[in-house]
Amino acid sequence: MADLPDKLLGANEHVVIHTRTHVKAMILPALAFVLIAAAVGVGAALIPHQARPIGQFAIAVLGVVLAVWLVLLPFLRWRTTTYTITNRRLIMRSGLVNKIGKDLPLNRINEVSYERSLSDRILGCGSLVVQTAAENGTIVLHDVPDVEHVNLEITQLLFGPQQGSQNPPAARS
Repeated sequence: MADLPDKLLGANEHVVIHTRTHVKAMILPALAFVLIAAAVGVGAALIPHQARPIGQFAIAVLGVVLAVWLVLLPFLRWRTTTYTITNRRLIMRSGLVNKIGKDLPLNRINEVSYERSLSDRILGCGSLVVQTAAENGTIVLHDVPDVEHVNLEITQLLFGPQQGSQNPPAARS
């Protein structure tokens, strides 16, 4: 996957993580594709001989319309939704025709956490919850691949590398 174009990065800014939503978003569209293909095949085979080829053509057109709506559009939404973390910002981009971009400076983030359901844990993804100081300051990024790693990277960018909790040696009197 290509990183964010250099023209969108500031001076001394570099990409730490660039990803799109998890492929789990494509499970239902893939299932829909299989069901649509099977339904078109069965429907075309069951059309009476006197209704052929117009009936078969109508079923094929209906299958294509359903495939575009239930398979192609979700695929394009998945392909165009990306999350990028740089050393300065959290960048979210999405959109097919109307592009939507949200940039959140890291210095505005107060807290980062993640949530993983059982299915998310099985599939290796989760939701990243970003808390900011703004009035409605909770941003949830759904279906982030390897969400624990992403959480760790943002935490390290915000607060520095996490050192072990070593207590300093006690002063002698």
